[in-house]
Amino acid sequence: MTLFRHGYVTGPVIGVLWVFVAAVTVSVAMSFATGAAFRPSAFYALIVGAPLGVACLGVRRKRIVVAAGCIGFALGMVMGIGPVLSTDTGIGLRLVTGVALGLAVCWPLLHFLENLSRSAVTRHVFEEAVIRFLTGFGYVFFTAIVAIPFYVMVMTSLKNQSQLIQNPLDFSLDWSLGWGVLRSYTELFRDFNFGTYMLNSLVISVLTVFITLLFSIPGAYAVARLRFKGQAVFSRSILLIYMVPIIVLALPIYIAFSMTGLRNTVVGILMIYPVTTIPVALYMLQGYFRGLPAEIEEAGLMDGLSRLQVIWKITLPLSLPAMASVSLYVFMIAWNEFLLAFMLLDDPSKFTLTRGIASLNSSEIPRQHLMAGSVVATVPIMVLFLGLERFMTKGLTAGSVKG
Repeated sequence: MTLFRHGYVTGPVIGVLWVFVAAVTVSVAMSFATGAAFRPSAFYALIVGAPLGVACLGVRRKRIVVAAGCIGFALGMVMGIGPVLSTDTGIGLRLVTGVALGLAVCWPLLHFLENLSRSAVTRHVFEEAVIRFLTGFGYVFFTAIVAIPFYVMVMTSLKNQSQLIQNPLDFSLDWSLGWGVLRSYTELFRDFNFGTYMLNSLVISVLTVFITLLFSIPGAYAVARLRFKGQAVFSRSILLIYMVPIIVLALPIYIAFSMTGLRNTVVGILMIYPVTTIPVALYMLQGYFRGLPAEIEEAGLMDGLSRLQVIWKITLPLSLPAMASVSLYVFMIAWNEFLLAFMLLDDPSKFTLTRGIASLNSSEIPRQHLMAGSVVATVPIMVLFLGLERFMTKGLTAGSVKG
């Protein structure tokens, strides 16, 4: 291990690994952006990364190194050698790819190795360089696994049938069509009734949140504050029902709802959705209620308030962050739920968004409409989560520390 605490060892190792990561990233990005074939080369990543890792040790004039790297990678792309290879592209595109690769390699690599010298270094300096590399790799990896599926979904929804048949992996767009690139979305709302699906999902999700809070707030308060026989067992078994896969209950639910006439009704959906959300809401709220000072509620009782008045006037106002996070979480569960909606809803006028998207999965319907429906279902919940994420984080952590 001591051997790795020398710059001449750590620098080349990090250099090789990062050049390969950057080559894969640039290859995927350029392939998606242009539709041309780019591929990373592990051999050239090894040949280029090792000396580049040594060259970046202790560099002060970083801009000169970055400029030299961009020029070098661009010339390599033109000559057909380097960590990113492409055989059927023009010189201009190769130059752009080389510059992009130079920026993706040199700036981060200089940051990773800025405190590292070629001689022996301390454990702190060595670990700092490794952590910076792992952090950079984590940013690239998690951005890729989140962004690539969404990018493919959006770009596919903006293409027409002939373009998809000609080359389904070509994600470049014909901007000469103007607003015509959005025709899949206009046809989706005009011909496939997606406006009704979105309204149904919104109404069902909001009512599910309301019903869940209606039952989970008094239940969580009772578990957290009141003393009764079996309280400990009940508290520990709240999440047991959540651990049972819903597919196990699918057939009994289908039979019961068919016999009672609740299948293919919104009322039936509103009865079964809270069954899956109340346990997790109970679990989240009881933890928060336990974190509230009991002395405040006892003071309210001594002042003549009833237990319900204490909950309404004292406990609930103090629990707004927790209720906001639970509401958002339950709303996302209801909005994205598919299995029960697919199993219980047959009438298109009562479809939710997820059930409506499933109805587009047909050989008679163009693939871009399915992707457009997925975008319509995803964007609202993403916007809602990004807008209220800080409230959700605050609510989830507010009851974690007492005192």
